[in-house]
Amino acid sequence: MSEQSRAVIVMGVTGSGKTTVGALLAGRLGWEFEEGDSLHPPENVAKMSSGHALTDDDRWPWLRKIGDWIDHHAENGRSVVVSCSALKRSYRDLLREGRPGVLFLYLAGTREGISSRLSQRQGHFMPPSLLDSQLADLQPLQSDEPGVTVGIEGRPADIVADALAKLGPDLGTA
Repeated sequence: MSEQSRAVIVMGVTGSGKTTVGALLAGRLGWEFEEGDSLHPPENVAKMSSGHALTDDDRWPWLRKIGDWIDHHAENGRSVVVSCSALKRSYRDLLREGRPGVLFLYLAGTREGISSRLSQRQGHFMPPSLLDSQLADLQPLQSDEPGVTVGIEGRPADIVADALAKLGPDLGTA
């Protein structure tokens, strides 16, 4: 990853707003955005669609594919935003490995608030029944990891503004 390129990985459990916030953030920064779910192999999508939680073994190839996507853009000097649950620290460690320009934006919310969002979501392969398994796996972003945590209450534009204010110094936009 080049010194100039950055990657913001918008992380959190299903229904936390990763896609919405990630796309808005990328738009504000003028960076490319990728919905990390689109990089899942068909087997993972089928497994989740049928209500089964992914295992670590299911996730490792997907996480590597996200890393490859980041690397491809970094090789061309482009900064990116990508959504990825990145639930466990070990997943985030893999995504950061050899990529000093990676920052995490953790979208934090309550189970009740996220469950309410999921009950209104339509057309997504991830069923609301998997929220509890994601919450069980979730290891929130720690203070020694590069990135920030923002709450998901409020309008998406306000969440992005909060994220930019917190990430600004690390992005060189402060």
